[in-house]
Parts: sequence; C-alpha cells; structure tokens
Amino acid sequence: MNRMSNYPEASPRDPEAEYRRRIDALRAALVPLKRRDRLFGYAKLTLLFIGPLFLLWIVLSKQVSIYWVLVPVLVFISIEVLHERVSRAIDRNARAAQFYERGIARINDQWAGTGETGERFASPSHAYARDLDLFGNASLFQFLCEARTAAGEETLASWLLAPAAPEEVLARQSAVADLRDRIQLREDLTILTADSRAAMHPVALVQWAEPRFVVASVVRRIAAMVLSLAWLASLGAWIVWGLFMAPQLLGMLFLIFLLISAVNAVFGHAHRRWIELGPTIEASCNGLAPFATVMSRFEAESFAAPKLAGLQSRLRGKFEKPSRSIRRLARLIERLESNRNLILVFANRFVFYRLETIFAIEHWHRKFGPSVRGWIAAIGELEALSSLAGYAFEHPADTFPEFTAESPCFLAEGLAHPLIPAGRAVRNDVHLGRELQLMIVSGPNMAGKSTFLRAVGLNAVLAQCGAPVRARRLRLSPLGIAASVCVLDSLQGGISRFYAEILRVKLTIDLANGPFPVLFLLDELLGGTNSQDRRVGAERIVTSLVDRDGIGLITTHDLALAQIADALGPRAANFHFEDRVEDGRLIFDYRLSPGVVRTSNALQLMRSIGIDV
Repeated sequence: MNRMSNYPEASPRDPEAEYRRRIDALRAALVPLKRRDRLFGYAKLTLLFIGPLFLLWIVLSKQVSIYWVLVPVLVFISIEVLHERVSRAIDRNARAAQFYERGIARINDQWAGTGETGERFASPSHAYARDLDLFGNASLFQFLCEARTAAGEETLASWLLAPAAPEEVLARQSAVADLRDRIQLREDLTILTADSRAAMHPVALVQWAEPRFVVASVVRRIAAMVLSLAWLASLGAWIVWGLFMAPQLLGMLFLIFLLISAVNAVFGHAHRRWIELGPTIEASCNGLAPFATVMSRFEAESFAAPKLAGLQSRLRGKFEKPSRSIRRLARLIERLESNRNLILVFANRFVFYRLETIFAIEHWHRKFGPSVRGWIAAIGELEALSSLAGYAFEHPADTFPEFTAESPCFLAEGLAHPLIPAGRAVRNDVHLGRELQLMIVSGPNMAGKSTFLRAVGLNAVLAQCGAPVRARRLRLSPLGIAASVCVLDSLQGGISRFYAEILRVKLTIDLANGPFPVLFLLDELLGGTNSQDRRVGAERIVTSLVDRDGIGLITTHDLALAQIADALGPRAANFHFEDRVEDGRLIFDYRLSPGVVRTSNALQLMRSIGIDV
C-alpha cells in the first residue's frame, strides 16, 4: 500500500508539524483497516459455526456432490489470507506512527531513555567515547540512532568512534542532504528493517556465506532427481498396476520397488554430509524475507548524491538485483524448513527433495556468497545515513560544518551542546587555530565548564561523521579528538583516579603524534595531586600538545593554572564562566568571557545544602 499519496506535502521548515500531519493521515487510514479487521473476524466465526452444519447437510444429502465440502474450506482460506494482509497493514500503520512519535520526542527533547543505547560499543580505553557520553542512556548514539539492524548500529557507532577523512565526510553530508526530505523512505527503512531485526543474524549469515565450499556437480543433481522420480514411479507402478491391473506382476514390481529403494537409501547415506548442512543453513539464513524487502525498497529509489548511487552500484555489482537474489534464497530456506515433519523426513530417505533443495542453496552460495558481506554493509551504511538524515530534518537550525586545509582549526560561532534542549542551551563562540591554540577555562562549581568541553567535543564528533552540528557556523580542519572529562578510578584494576588520568593524558599525547592535529579537552587537569606538581605538570603537558600543533581547552578551579597562558604567550588565553548571587541563590549564565574568574562558590554551595561552614 502506497500511503505517500495520502500525505500532505512535506514541510521541512516545520518538522514537527509534518510529523503530526503524517500521524493524522495514519490514524485516518487506520479506521477502514480496523473495520475490515472486524468484518473478517466475524466472517471467520460465522464460517466456523456454519461450516459443520453445511458439511452435515452434504453427508446426509444423496444428491449433492461430496466435492462441495471444498467450498467452505476455500472460502475460509481466502478470508484468512485477506485478514492476514489487513492485520499486517494495521501493524505497519502502528509502527509507522511510532516512528513519527519518536521523531516528535527528539524534536521536543523528550527522547532520553528511549531507543538503543549502544553500550556494547563503549570502551573505557577509547580516547573520548565515555568522556563525551557517546553511548549509554541519554547518549549521542541514543539520540541519533534509528537503525534497526546490527549492521546499521555498528556502522553508526564506528562513524562516531573514528573521524572520517574530509572527502568522505563531504560525501556523507551530500547523502544526508539527499535523504533528509525523503521522509517516506526513512519511515520504510526503519519499519522494514524492524521486521528483520529479531529474526536475522548478520554475523551468522556472513560466516555461512564466506567460507570456501564444494558445490554439488551437475551429475549429482541429475542423479538425485532421476532416482527420486524412479522411486516414485516404482511405488506408483506397484500400487496401481500390480494391485489393480496385473496382480500376477505384483511380486516382480515389489522387488523392483525394493531394489530402487535400496539404491536410493545408499545414495542418501553417501550424501548425508550434505543433508546434515540443513540445520546450520536454516539457523544462518533465518529472517531473510524482510531483508530482501529493505533492499528492494532501496533499489527502487533514484538518488542524486554520489554516495547513495555508489551504494546502489555496490549492491548490484555484476549480478542481478540483490533483493531478487536474497528473495530466491529465502524461498529455498522456506522449502528446507517445510521438510521437518516426520512423514517428509522418512520420504526424504528415498525422494531427495531436501537434498535437492540443499544443492540449490549451495549453488546460490557459490554464486552470491562472496557478495553477502557487502550487501549487509551497504544496508548498514544506508541505515546510518538515514539516522543522520533524520537528525538533519528534525533540527533544521543545525548546520553542516565546513572543512579547511588550514590546520589546526576549530572556529565555531554560536556553538551549543547538541543533547541539551535548544531552549535551555547557551551558545558560545570558540576560536582555536594557529594563532590561539589553548583556551584555559576557569570558573566556579556548576558554572558549565565540563558541559562546555563536551559541547565542543560532541560537535567535533558530529562534524567528522557527516552530520550537522549544533552551531550557527563551524569551520574546522581534520582533527583527532581526545577528552579527559570523566576519569574514574578502578578498584578491580587497582588504579587510582590520578593514575587513570595520567594514562588518559598519555593517550592524548600519543594521539598528537598521529597524522592529524589533536583537539584535546582536559577537565580539571591533574586535579589529583598537589598544587605545585599540578602547576608544573599541567604546563609541560599542554606545552607538549601545543608544540605538536594540538588545539584544545583545559578547565580548572586552581587559578595557578591560569598562569600557563603567560608561559605560552599569544598561543594561549584565559577564559571563564562566572556566577552571581541573587536573593540568596546562585545564578549561572553559562556564557564564556575572557580573563580569569575572580569568584568562588564552594562555600555558598555547601551552605545551600545545610553544611555549616
């Protein structure tokens, strides 16, 4: 059912209104569907009541053919098929409405705690994943992810965990812009992939598809077919001809039947290793039909973005459309699964229906197996791009960043934290480059220093994965990212907080020796040691990073660290957040100002919770 014609025209300027219009259209379409659902339900109940009476009438009547028994059976089957279609349409309608409701929740900043957290991708040793809240509840991944397959989630996570080259980022931006207003396609992808999520196991499918294999020869396949036909013919001849037409031949026909049965049993035993492949194939290739539907939906689109056109080309390769190939495999798997009942298991010892199906599957395996990983990867990329496109559509004020060859560079105007509601987020400017490489940010507790670091880091992550950023304008060069914002000790590992922090600092310095300048974000640098060691150690660390063309920010409560700016000259400058007291309450404006902070609120905060100091 194509519902696109039932929708009003898209309104990219008001994404919430567009989503609500689509939900209204879905609700309107649901009314006749539910009416048909009730009618089909009543019809089946009626047939179940009338059917036995009709059957009794036929049995008792001597003038009515017994074949009339088929009439209610066929009617019931037809109604059941139509009812199933209506039920699927109702289910799809409900899931489509949920898709738009999730979008509205993201627009209204009510998304936290819903959706995939991506916690399985988190690694404590990663340079910034934990510190910038990439994964977990209320994380960037949960905010962005609309992928419904493992491949899509893995692709999106990998893009967040590793900056891409500018050429790749620009290709993704073009693809995201192309997908942004294709709301129907994004809805279809999310719903159709949800159908395959629980059933299909991409890793198992790839593991089955990629190993080298031995395909049955044409001779084997012809032999299996000929022996199957010979057994059926001998059985038919023994029953029909021997018993009813020429009883004197009964013994000879029975011997022929036994001989062919013995030959077939030997043939089946010789090919038992093929038959034993059945359960593995079924487990590996489960849930393929929805996956084929997703691929078919993608193949039907015409894209302007080179990356999307390239994905379609990768899918097609030198073969037919992959959706057609996958659908053929799905039908073969259904045939394989239909051979599980006891009668067919016994019959397959002599009639090689299951073996011939496995031969056909292995022939498919030889032809298409090496392409399966690429097909799954392409769908994963499409899902990741669709997730970024959803974010771009739902937040039209967010802009795509610009990339420059002037390195290092991170110039942002009106930058804000992308996970803080837009109505509450305070925007600040950040100008880091060859002239100013270090911003030393001081300020009292709760003034917003750590949040500011995360805002810079998350926007750098978004920029280099191909997504829009929460800024009026962002211009940057390719950057490695390293953050030390959420350093924890480890009782199991026997690591103190200070030791964990210096390990993170070492990771940052190592990253600065890489191919790209590093954007470092260090919160309360060396806060676990005495003031003298902290002052000397912090100055040497940031000097080392700046000398390696690094740019970044450090925050501190210790005003002694503000003197680092004097040692680095024009390459460093002090900035601060401050607070004020109004009617006995602390007020924060979260605005970055030049210079060193001159206030402290530690005592005031302790008093506010009842500590007498």
